[in-house]
Amino acid sequence: MTRGPSSGGFLSIEQLANEVDSGRVDTVLVAIADMQGRLQGKRCDARFFLDHVRTDATDACNYLLAVDIEMRTVDGYAISSWERGYGDFVMRPDLNTLRWVPWQPGTVLCHADVEWEDGGPVSPAPRQVLRRQIARLSERGWSAFAGTELEFMVFRDTYEEAWSRGYRSLTPSTQYNVDYSLLGTARVEPLLRRIRLEMTGAGMQVESAKGECNLGQFEIAFYYSGLLEKADEHVLYKLGAKEIAAQEGMSLSFMAKFDQREGNSCHVHISLRDDDGTPLFVGREPKAMSETFRHFLAGLLATTRELTFFYAPTVNSYKRFAPGTFAPTAVAWGHDNRTCAYRVIGHGPGLRVECRIPGADVNPYLTLAALVAGGLHGIENEIPLIAAFEGNAYASERLTHVPRSLSEAATLFEQSTVARHAFGDDVVDHYVNMARVELDAFSAAVTDWELVRGFERY
Repeated sequence: MTRGPSSGGFLSIEQLANEVDSGRVDTVLVAIADMQGRLQGKRCDARFFLDHVRTDATDACNYLLAVDIEMRTVDGYAISSWERGYGDFVMRPDLNTLRWVPWQPGTVLCHADVEWEDGGPVSPAPRQVLRRQIARLSERGWSAFAGTELEFMVFRDTYEEAWSRGYRSLTPSTQYNVDYSLLGTARVEPLLRRIRLEMTGAGMQVESAKGECNLGQFEIAFYYSGLLEKADEHVLYKLGAKEIAAQEGMSLSFMAKFDQREGNSCHVHISLRDDDGTPLFVGREPKAMSETFRHFLAGLLATTRELTFFYAPTVNSYKRFAPGTFAPTAVAWGHDNRTCAYRVIGHGPGLRVECRIPGADVNPYLTLAALVAGGLHGIENEIPLIAAFEGNAYASERLTHVPRSLSEAATLFEQSTVARHAFGDDVVDHYVNMARVELDAFSAAVTDWELVRGFERY
């Protein structure tokens, strides 16, 4: 593991210059998150980064925020098209994010914000969408803290082998349910340990790793942090975990639903504090909820269906919402109740809400932005909080269901006055087009399910 004498995995610009002068660093990744939550960008020569990119930024084709998962140029985006010539936008390095990439020798990463050539922000850029909601909190003298718990599935096949097999007949890294099993996780510990240690080397504070229910399924949890820091950490962790798995001759997937067993979730914990660090969710008693918390949670409930697209952004996302799988189907909240969409846990300063709707395919910038937008809607309108649900929310017939498909979620998002107020019309229209592109691609695909049922028998 390659690490230099930096503070907790991060570097100042002066430390980076010293590392470059010493020959320990030769590459700086300048990265932005695209609509799908993937890191895209350039591998810059480290000296060139110091001499030019850190002050003058660098350009990239603006189609990076107007393509599908296959990187196909598609129609319908206002900011980028053949008619507009597919020009450039600017990737402006955020020098506060310089950090080591321990799994790549001599490499440091810097997250960037996306701007137009005149310096104006590119509003639909995921980091900018989240920054807008952070600014809304800041206007009140507040800040939010979050944790994202990503689950993934590990296979003993390389990515190339998985591709060649059409992702069929893969070998999971465990053969049975290893949820909390120390024996089960030990079999994959060399990979899990390397991911944990190298994420620590990149400045992330690892809490733990554990097995999950599906075959070869695991979760590595990280300590909470500020919203922008958490989203930056989340996307780098996903990239790094895949790269480390590939280096170990294995593969891992963050698909929301790989098969008919339990899907990969991304439970998101969130809480608010004021400028002096005082928790805003805590009432007079250790486990009591403040009025601010009650309104915030009521806002989440009230906006769940119209903002679900930012929690579940793909066709595959909605296959995870099945009874008895620990993925929620009902819009409800409860005290430490894992059958509900929102689970209130903790006490004292640790009192928080866990949103259980997102799968591991989420774009964290958009998910965190949606949680803030929904919560602020409840606070601004003083929405009263309904009573906590008790019992099995899967079995209740009186609760509202989360959207059942991407089509339903996209329509609700497009019609949402809350989304348009919080994010702006340009952002909403941009991501609605993303959903339409995804739906059109899925509608045109012929699936294995159709072939098995129809090849001979239709």
